[in-house]
Amino acid sequence: MEVYESLRLSNQLCFPLYLCSKEIIGRYTPFLKPLDLTYTQYIVMMYLWEQQHSNISDMGKALLLDTNTLTPLLQKLEAKGYIERQKSPNDGREMIIALTERGYALRTEATKIPELMRTCINLTPEEAEILYKLLYKVLLNLEGGKHDNH
Repeated sequence: MEVYESLRLSNQLCFPLYLCSKEIIGRYTPFLKPLDLTYTQYIVMMYLWEQQHSNISDMGKALLLDTNTLTPLLQKLEAKGYIERQKSPNDGREMIIALTERGYALRTEATKIPELMRTCINLTPEEAEILYKLLYKVLLNLEGGKHDNH
Protein backbone atom coordinates (compact mmCIF):
# COMPACT_ATOMS: atom_id res chain seq x y z
CA MET A 1 0.00 0.00 0.00
CA GLU A 2 2.78 2.49 0.82
CA VAL A 3 4.00 2.29 -2.77
CA TYR A 4 0.84 4.11 -3.85
CA GLU A 5 1.00 6.79 -1.14
CA SER A 6 2.38 9.28 -3.67
CA LEU A 7 -0.81 8.90 -5.73
CA ARG A 8 -3.14 10.07 -2.96
CA LEU A 9 -4.94 13.31 -3.87
CA SER A 10 -4.00 14.69 -0.48
CA ASN A 11 -0.32 14.39 -1.48
CA GLN A 12 -0.67 16.19 -4.80
CA LEU A 13 0.20 19.86 -5.31
CA CYS A 14 -1.63 19.85 -8.65
CA PHE A 15 -5.00 19.05 -7.09
CA PRO A 16 -5.38 22.09 -4.78
CA LEU A 17 -3.95 24.30 -7.57
CA TYR A 18 -6.58 22.95 -9.97
CA LEU A 19 -9.38 23.38 -7.42
CA CYS A 20 -8.29 26.93 -6.53
CA SER A 21 -8.09 27.92 -10.17
CA LYS A 22 -11.52 26.51 -10.88
CA GLU A 23 -13.07 28.16 -7.81
CA ILE A 24 -11.42 31.54 -8.39
CA ILE A 25 -12.50 31.67 -12.02
CA GLY A 26 -16.00 30.74 -10.89
CA ARG A 27 -15.97 33.63 -8.40
CA TYR A 28 -15.10 36.06 -11.20
CA THR A 29 -18.16 35.07 -13.25
CA PRO A 30 -20.81 37.17 -11.45
CA PHE A 31 -18.48 40.19 -11.36
CA LEU A 32 -17.70 39.91 -15.08
CA LYS A 33 -21.26 39.25 -16.23
CA PRO A 34 -22.30 42.95 -16.12
CA LEU A 35 -19.24 43.72 -18.30
CA ASP A 36 -20.24 40.98 -20.76
CA LEU A 37 -16.84 39.31 -20.36
CA THR A 38 -15.67 35.78 -19.75
CA TYR A 39 -12.66 35.30 -17.50
CA THR A 40 -10.31 34.79 -20.47
CA GLN A 41 -11.71 37.86 -22.20
CA TYR A 42 -11.13 39.81 -18.98
CA ILE A 43 -7.48 38.70 -18.96
CA VAL A 44 -7.10 39.95 -22.55
CA MET A 45 -8.77 43.24 -21.67
CA MET A 46 -6.49 43.76 -18.66
CA TYR A 47 -3.50 43.15 -20.92
CA LEU A 48 -4.81 45.71 -23.43
CA TRP A 49 -5.64 48.24 -20.69
CA GLU A 50 -1.93 48.08 -19.82
CA GLN A 51 -0.51 47.92 -23.34
CA GLN A 52 -3.14 49.92 -25.30
CA HIS A 53 -2.43 47.75 -28.37
CA SER A 54 -0.55 44.60 -29.26
CA ASN A 55 0.00 42.05 -31.96
CA ILE A 56 -1.37 38.56 -31.43
CA SER A 57 2.06 37.00 -31.04
CA ASP A 58 3.14 39.29 -28.19
CA MET A 59 -0.25 38.96 -26.52
CA GLY A 60 -0.09 35.18 -26.73
CA LYS A 61 3.38 35.11 -25.20
CA ALA A 62 2.40 37.42 -22.35
CA LEU A 63 -0.83 35.56 -21.56
CA LEU A 64 0.44 32.05 -22.37
CA LEU A 65 -2.39 31.59 -24.87
CA ASP A 66 -1.96 30.16 -28.35
CA THR A 67 -3.30 31.71 -31.52
CA ASN A 68 -6.07 29.10 -31.81
CA THR A 69 -7.39 30.25 -28.43
CA LEU A 70 -6.84 33.98 -28.98
CA THR A 71 -8.34 34.34 -32.45
CA PRO A 72 -11.96 33.39 -31.60
CA LEU A 73 -11.70 35.25 -28.29
CA LEU A 74 -10.56 38.42 -30.09
CA GLN A 75 -13.31 38.03 -32.67
CA LYS A 76 -15.89 37.99 -29.86
CA LEU A 77 -14.35 41.05 -28.19
CA GLU A 78 -14.41 42.82 -31.55
CA ALA A 79 -18.08 41.89 -32.08
CA LYS A 80 -18.85 43.43 -28.67
CA GLY A 81 -17.14 46.63 -29.78
CA TYR A 82 -14.33 46.46 -27.17
CA ILE A 83 -11.40 46.04 -29.56
CA GLU A 84 -10.53 46.46 -33.20
CA ARG A 85 -8.17 44.35 -35.27
CA GLN A 86 -6.17 45.98 -38.04
CA LYS A 87 -3.40 44.83 -40.31
CA SER A 88 -0.02 46.18 -39.30
CA PRO A 89 1.24 48.96 -41.58
CA ASN A 90 4.71 47.36 -41.37
CA ASP A 91 3.64 43.79 -42.11
CA GLY A 92 0.27 43.02 -43.70
CA ARG A 93 0.35 39.47 -42.30
CA GLU A 94 0.40 40.75 -38.72
CA MET A 95 -2.76 41.86 -36.91
CA ILE A 96 -2.64 44.70 -34.39
CA ILE A 97 -5.22 44.56 -31.63
CA ALA A 98 -6.28 47.90 -30.11
CA LEU A 99 -8.91 49.05 -27.66
CA THR A 100 -11.87 50.98 -28.92
CA GLU A 101 -13.26 53.88 -26.89
CA ARG A 102 -15.91 51.50 -25.56
CA GLY A 103 -13.24 48.95 -24.59
CA TYR A 104 -11.15 51.59 -22.89
CA ALA A 105 -14.19 52.92 -20.99
CA LEU A 106 -14.94 49.41 -19.73
CA ARG A 107 -11.80 49.72 -17.61
CA THR A 108 -13.58 52.13 -15.26
CA GLU A 109 -16.32 49.58 -14.61
CA ALA A 110 -13.74 46.84 -14.04
CA THR A 111 -11.78 48.71 -11.36
CA LYS A 112 -13.95 47.27 -8.57
CA ILE A 113 -13.32 43.64 -9.54
CA PRO A 114 -9.87 43.16 -7.94
CA GLU A 115 -11.15 44.35 -4.54
CA LEU A 116 -14.24 42.14 -4.81
CA MET A 117 -11.95 39.19 -5.52
CA ARG A 118 -9.66 40.07 -2.59
CA THR A 119 -12.63 39.84 -0.25
CA CYS A 120 -13.57 36.42 -1.71
CA ILE A 121 -10.08 35.02 -1.27
CA ASN A 122 -9.70 36.51 2.22
CA LEU A 123 -5.89 36.62 2.44
CA THR A 124 -3.88 39.28 4.20
CA PRO A 125 -1.86 41.49 1.83
CA GLU A 126 1.28 39.69 3.03
CA GLU A 127 -0.22 36.25 2.36
CA ALA A 128 -1.40 37.37 -1.07
CA GLU A 129 2.09 38.63 -1.93
CA ILE A 130 3.69 35.35 -0.82
CA LEU A 131 1.19 33.32 -2.84
CA TYR A 132 1.70 35.56 -5.89
CA LYS A 133 5.48 35.13 -5.73
CA LEU A 134 5.25 31.37 -5.23
CA LEU A 135 2.84 30.94 -8.13
CA TYR A 136 5.09 32.94 -10.45
CA LYS A 137 8.07 30.93 -9.26
CA VAL A 138 6.22 27.76 -10.23
CA LEU A 139 5.33 29.28 -13.63
CA LEU A 140 8.93 30.30 -14.25
CA ASN A 141 10.14 26.83 -13.33
CA LEU A 142 7.58 25.18 -15.60
CA GLU A 143 8.21 27.52 -18.49
CA GLY A 144 12.00 27.40 -18.13
CA GLY A 145 12.16 31.16 -17.58
CA LYS A 146 10.15 32.01 -20.73
CA HIS A 147 7.50 33.93 -18.77
CA ASP A 148 9.70 36.48 -17.03
CA ASN A 149 7.58 39.63 -16.81
CA HIS A 150 6.97 39.18 -13.06
